[in-house]
Amino acid sequence: MKTSLLAALLAFGPAAATLAQAPTPPAGAQAATRLSGTVLDAAGRPLPGANVFLKTTFDGATTDSLGRFNFTTTAAGTLPLVVTLVGYEMQETPLALPGGPLALPPRRLRESRASLGAVMITGGAFEASDEKRAAVFKPLDILTTAGANADIAAALNTLPGTTRVGEEGKLFVRGGAASETRTYLDGLPVQSPYGGAVSGVPARGRFAPTLFKGTLFSTGGYSAEYGQALSAVVGLNSVDLAPETQTGISLLSVGGSLSRSQRWARTSLSANVDYTNLAPYFGLTAPDQRWAQAPQSQGGALRLAHRTGEYGMLKVYATYARQQVATRQPDPETAYAATGRLTDLRNDNAYLNATYRTALRRGWSLSSGLALAREHNDVRPEPQLIDEREQTATARLVLTNDSASTWFNLKLGAEATAQRYDLRYQATAEAPTYAPGFLEKRTAVFGESDLSLSPRLTGRVGLRGEYSALLGRASLVPRLALAWQLGANGQLSAISGLFYQNPTNDLLRVQPRLGFEQAAHYILSYQRTTAGRTLHAELYYKDYQKLMRFDRYSPLDASAYANSGSGYARGLDLFWRDRYQTFKKVDYWVSYGLLDTRRQYRGDLAAAVPTFAATHNLSLVGKYWFEKQHLQLSGTYSYGSPRAYYDPNQPGYNQGRTPSFQQLDLSLSYLTHLAGQFTIVHLAVTNVLGRDNLYGYRYATAPTAGGQYAAVPTRSLTPQMVVAALLISINKKTPGDTSVAPD
Repeated sequence: MKTSLLAALLAFGPAAATLAQAPTPPAGAQAATRLSGTVLDAAGRPLPGANVFLKTTFDGATTDSLGRFNFTTTAAGTLPLVVTLVGYEMQETPLALPGGPLALPPRRLRESRASLGAVMITGGAFEASDEKRAAVFKPLDILTTAGANADIAAALNTLPGTTRVGEEGKLFVRGGAASETRTYLDGLPVQSPYGGAVSGVPARGRFAPTLFKGTLFSTGGYSAEYGQALSAVVGLNSVDLAPETQTGISLLSVGGSLSRSQRWARTSLSANVDYTNLAPYFGLTAPDQRWAQAPQSQGGALRLAHRTGEYGMLKVYATYARQQVATRQPDPETAYAATGRLTDLRNDNAYLNATYRTALRRGWSLSSGLALAREHNDVRPEPQLIDEREQTATARLVLTNDSASTWFNLKLGAEATAQRYDLRYQATAEAPTYAPGFLEKRTAVFGESDLSLSPRLTGRVGLRGEYSALLGRASLVPRLALAWQLGANGQLSAISGLFYQNPTNDLLRVQPRLGFEQAAHYILSYQRTTAGRTLHAELYYKDYQKLMRFDRYSPLDASAYANSGSGYARGLDLFWRDRYQTFKKVDYWVSYGLLDTRRQYRGDLAAAVPTFAATHNLSLVGKYWFEKQHLQLSGTYSYGSPRAYYDPNQPGYNQGRTPSFQQLDLSLSYLTHLAGQFTIVHLAVTNVLGRDNLYGYRYATAPTAGGQYAAVPTRSLTPQMVVAALLISINKKTPGDTSVAPD
């Protein structure tokens, strides 16, 4: 039944008792008919709250707790009797109205196949949401997980399927590179989800987790509405209207921020500015580290949300950020052995995201959006000069009908992207300028439907097509999924699909006439969710084809570029979360990933384990709430087995192995009120034990006279961080409750 009709029935249902008190008909007219009966489900159990009415009249009633109904009508002849209840198929039968009492046989309703809430496709996906039953994460988990430091990617790295690549800080999923994970904001792709970074300084995500009411992290087999991602998708769903007018002040040991949200009846407007400077911190804690300029950033954002009509919502988000960092790090080349190599980075990023959604007629809804982005990187690894600029524009339109049928829904969409990339490169300040660039125009269409095949079996069928004007290639790929409900709380899912992606910018700027890279996903997962507990187990296999390869020793030789690479990744992911069930005041989760992967791509000399993959990855996260003290203690222990690296001094390829990655992070949050305003005092320490994690080695480009290649280890320049923060919320109508955990 269509939403608008259902709403009308719910509105008229309670009024039926009043409307049934019809005046006595005039002489000669047929006497009123008094209808009575019960409404049951297929198993014979009563259904309270069902609407029973005569079509074309206002005469009807709502069933009571025992499924019974009765009402009176003055209508005569034969009219359809309609019985409706959310989650069940509408029943409509002709009924003769003879006048007088009329006891009807029980009306039995069948469960609607369109009621898909009990069986959801959960394979390959972890959700951070306050709304969805299957969510294993909550938005606040990103803020309260020790070691995450309010960074979305860092929090997601505690989930199975990821490998902690500490020197980069990005998401590496199931044997895939960071470039194979795509981020979407309100359905629109984000071209640059991370801030600028140099070697030894991990990148952070650009978006604050407080912007979002839900986060989808899909480690494979994702919907046909997502493209240009070989391994994983991060879908960020921003909040609608701000809940209330509020001012936020954040004072940190490394900077601070100021925010203001103004709420009206149908509109909210928010603004924030932030500043970070790690120079004072490193001056006190690590004066011997080789910082020419410690990381520094400044930026701000504006966000507008406006409700149009009963169902429409317009959202506009604009942000700008600027970063600077300069390091002088050890380098294996002879010219820099004594002083190290200076690398300077200036990064500017501007981003605009505007979306509009509304309900249409006949069960259809519209979602549209436009995203504009501009990224500028000025990088100077001594003595080179690299100036990189990228501009993108993406428009998207999606039509959805959740009431297309009693057993399936329908989603149709189209997407268009324009991308301009330019590079200016000089080997030295006196060398000639190398200035490649390209213009890409890409279009995509997709269709998808969730199918209710039986009360316990749900399917999803999707098809996505893309065309790249730059590559001169088109792709058409299927996505398939099945979910089978096992009992009240468990389900089994099977997912498969093909996924395509353009080669990355550093490849296209050398040779733009390439083909799509390809990956096929095959996933079998089991999930069991009860009150406060979640078990998620998943087997997967990923087959890579048409990966990009080039000559390792002549990376600018465009003739050597070809889609001749391949590889695979297979493994097992396990996740267990227990929220205050086994232990009254403890919320914890355990995630483990087993990964077996090989590939030959880019400049690889042979098929081998990639340098960013670890066979075993383990995360233990726990949070303990001290109720009387209003304190929450959070700890995260992370382990990654040794990773591969290429040692040119030894035979073979990627034959070297790093020590294992191990890190213990702790944070403490104290909830209180300062001058009557809700306040959080927060202290976070990463790598508490000070472990010296080694991420591999960098080797000189030429051997010494003895035939050996000089090497220096790759380490993080920020192996340990201590951050203190005072977070104050002002003008809240409902001050935070300090007696409950920040959950």
